[in-house]
Amino acid sequence: MTEAFHSPSTQRVNQPGREEGVVRAGEHPVEHEQPEDWGWHGETGKWAQIGGWFSVAVILLYTVGNHEGRVEDIYLAVFAGLMALVLIWDIRRKKTAWRR
Repeated sequence: MTEAFHSPSTQRVNQPGREEGVVRAGEHPVEHEQPEDWGWHGETGKWAQIGGWFSVAVILLYTVGNHEGRVEDIYLAVFAGLMALVLIWDIRRKKTAWRR
């Protein structure tokens, strides 16, 4: 590996945010590819919503049980409420995204 740095047939390439790279003579350094070029836009669609609401329901079902204290129920309700708020925010964000 170290001989590649000292070989006359290679050159060092500065890549911002990455390690220093070595490129062979006559070759082109690898450019960063955007995720959009591969069809990924960071959206999971309806399955994220379905999974999220399912998770909220499962968390709320944990309140049914044989425990005597209610501290657990409060924590579960708060976590389920926070998840529901995030899911509602996501729905609203998707509806108004085209207006920006």
